[in-house]
Amino acid sequence: MKTLKLIYWSALGVLTTIMLFSIYNYFTNYEMIAGFFEHLSYPTYLIYPLAIAKILGLIAIWGNFSVWLREWAYAGFFFDTLLAFFAHYITDGQDYLIAFIAAIATLVAYFVGKELRQ
Repeated sequence: MKTLKLIYWSALGVLTTIMLFSIYNYFTNYEMIAGFFEHLSYPTYLIYPLAIAKILGLIAIWGNFSVWLREWAYAGFFFDTLLAFFAHYITDGQDYLIAFIAAIATLVAYFVGKELRQ
């Protein structure tokens, strides 16, 4: 049980750190992020809504308000990291490692957390 808790909190910490770094960059380095979005063929008007969605997702997970809300937050993070991974991998073959780590951390935190709550 101690090992599962350590794995859960580590994975959640990694996911939170990556998301906070992403949110920080979205708000403080808009021009750089806009360049990345354009390079990946994503519309730049998604930058601020995506940052706000990530903030709300972290609040939903850490706040533990409801099971439904937490599950949707994990789903959102999974789709975000999975799409980021493939976008980076397909377009230039670089910078996909962080997205891959975030996707794995999302899955580990979700499934291990679910096991701990049962």
